[in-house]
Amino acid sequence: MTTLDRVLLAGGGTAGHVSPLLATAEEITRRHPDAVVTAVGSPGGLEERLVPERGFALAFVPKVAFPRRPNGAALRFPAAFRGALREADRLVETHRPQVIVGFGGYVSTPMYLAARKAGVPFVIHEQNARPGLANKLGARWAEHVAITFPSTPMKDAEIVGMPLRREITEIKPARLRAEGLEHFGLEPGRPTVLVTGGSLGAVSLNEAFRARVEQLTDAGIQILHVTGRGKGFEVPEETGGARYVVVEYVDRMDLAYSAADLVVTRSGAGMVSELTTVGLPAVYVPLPIGNGEQKLNSRDVVAAGGGIVVDNDDFTPAWIDENLVPLVRDEERLAAMRRAAAGQGHADAAGKLVDLVEDAASTSKGA
Repeated sequence: MTTLDRVLLAGGGTAGHVSPLLATAEEITRRHPDAVVTAVGSPGGLEERLVPERGFALAFVPKVAFPRRPNGAALRFPAAFRGALREADRLVETHRPQVIVGFGGYVSTPMYLAARKAGVPFVIHEQNARPGLANKLGARWAEHVAITFPSTPMKDAEIVGMPLRREITEIKPARLRAEGLEHFGLEPGRPTVLVTGGSLGAVSLNEAFRARVEQLTDAGIQILHVTGRGKGFEVPEETGGARYVVVEYVDRMDLAYSAADLVVTRSGAGMVSELTTVGLPAVYVPLPIGNGEQKLNSRDVVAAGGGIVVDNDDFTPAWIDENLVPLVRDEERLAAMRRAAAGQGHADAAGKLVDLVEDAASTSKGA
């Protein structure tokens, strides 16, 4: 095993890039306690808060978005991108990394080009089923390209899954179920649905479930509804039915997952990966904006039988009545979906990615 001394991890802007970056950083330092690991992000991204909170150093490269149409930003792009390249070159020269790991996003393109210029090997991890522009460009010169989903169209890529924090990969839901139910004020012995749109929430999920509070609880189905910050709502007083618990944010997702029999959620790459790693069946309602990657992210687990995909416009209170309620009551089908979901999980993704990082570092002139 090659010893890692100096590693740069590039990626940021969204949790989709920052979360696997941090999981990889923690796996590197677990294996190589003396390694100097520095994250490279852009000002204003989530990394500004999350990276220091996890104890890692953070450096910045200016955010320069690739122009999609001829306008003023397109005219300013060449000069701005040259500035980002100069800063990326400076970071590589200053930190002298053995290897660079890129997770996509605006900061990754200049870091890939700086690595190529300096002769530093780099590894790419693509989170989504539809790869982004930065990773498609960098894949031409990368030592290794790692992907989350088998269906991701990147040549010669290696399937490793999504690097996740150990709090998720080490969950034992059966052991934590009683604690999870108690933590959220839920009852043992009832089917439980977790509804979550992530930290920002999902308007369509919130509205559809809010319209069916009484029907779901009267049917004996209890709900843990994570609405997103600022999007909570009051639930009518319960009259003998199951419980409907509304929270805006959860900092113990291990307990939320352990309490759940089924999850209704968006299909971001991180969420799909967490649910398959934990082995939870899900109803995926892809975000209807963007380039369609959310629908693709859930394709493999849905094809395997571990989930159902519903278009955002089709997820209505009537869909809950006609489809969700019968599904939650079908214990045999949920058990089969649970097994299928678990078969798509990659709890060892961070370890597999760091294996590739170590291999790439072994080719480094600074190794």
